[in-house]
Amino acid sequence: MDKKKVAVPLVCHGHSRPVVDLFYSPITPDGFFLISASKDSTPMLRNGETGDWIGTFEGHKGAVWSCCLDTNALRAASASADFTAKLWDALTGDVLHSFDHKHIVRACSFSEDTHFLLTGGFEKILRIFDLNRPDAPPREVEHSPGSVRTVAWLHSDQTILSSCSDSGGVRLWDVRSGEMVRTLETKSSVTSAEVSKDGRYITTADGSSVKFWDANHFGLVKSYEMPCNVESASLEPKLGDKFIAGGEDMWIRLFDFNTGEEIGCNKGHHGPVHCVRFSPGGESYASGSEDGTIRIWQTGPSNPKEKESSAPNGPSKPITVDEIGTKLEDVKVGRE
Repeated sequence: MDKKKVAVPLVCHGHSRPVVDLFYSPITPDGFFLISASKDSTPMLRNGETGDWIGTFEGHKGAVWSCCLDTNALRAASASADFTAKLWDALTGDVLHSFDHKHIVRACSFSEDTHFLLTGGFEKILRIFDLNRPDAPPREVEHSPGSVRTVAWLHSDQTILSSCSDSGGVRLWDVRSGEMVRTLETKSSVTSAEVSKDGRYITTADGSSVKFWDANHFGLVKSYEMPCNVESASLEPKLGDKFIAGGEDMWIRLFDFNTGEEIGCNKGHHGPVHCVRFSPGGESYASGSEDGTIRIWQTGPSNPKEKESSAPNGPSKPITVDEIGTKLEDVKVGRE
């Protein structure tokens, strides 16, 4: 059996409780950023490339279940067990607004145009807050069949999707009418739903299955069974030729999108993996775990021939974490 090269991730400490959600910003003039949600009640912002800590958002009084950044990474949002969703200034860390709910808020998402914040949780109601008028009552989309677990926008903010903690399927809602227009059927509850960067696919994780749906016609494109129950999956954003999945066996696996073949397996977490996400350029991906750490893994070429050709002057020797640290020492992001 061939000895596989062991991947060395960048390990990001800081959270004192499990990390339950991760979100990468798009690439901005200042680089790209990674925000993490944790049961320790304090979302954290990091440099998405190096994993270096930038700041902590302090103000929640309960576990934070979901977090996101707007398109320009100037504002952050978080959803918490303290019955609020908060809007933050991502440069200063200040709370810009706190949106009160009547129960635990489980999910939040900025619209593509950054004018609206979508939330969902134990109340079984999807709320759309107008960030230009934060004190105005939100639009409410009711009739979710269960407690909301995930939310996302698609079709240039004309459609929203949601999944439930206690029932299978992904529901798609027309934003204008508030009506449910389609259900993507799954056996188990969907714990992760991601709209691909190009808007073509919806990637879902339910039970031990990862599925890819056509985001425009809603047909099932691919479905792959995983070696264990997976909580999260993410499609590579640039080429769309590979995807990652993580779950209860503590490993993050890399698969070929077209065949479902496992092409990599990263070990290092000491607890179940709750969230995996590709960086916006696809060169790395992050995982968040029950063990309280975030690990950032390099995607790397997936076969030996690519390895040979990816280096300008022949094969290159593996780069150590220390070398990465040295190379990136001078990269500073103006976020003061």
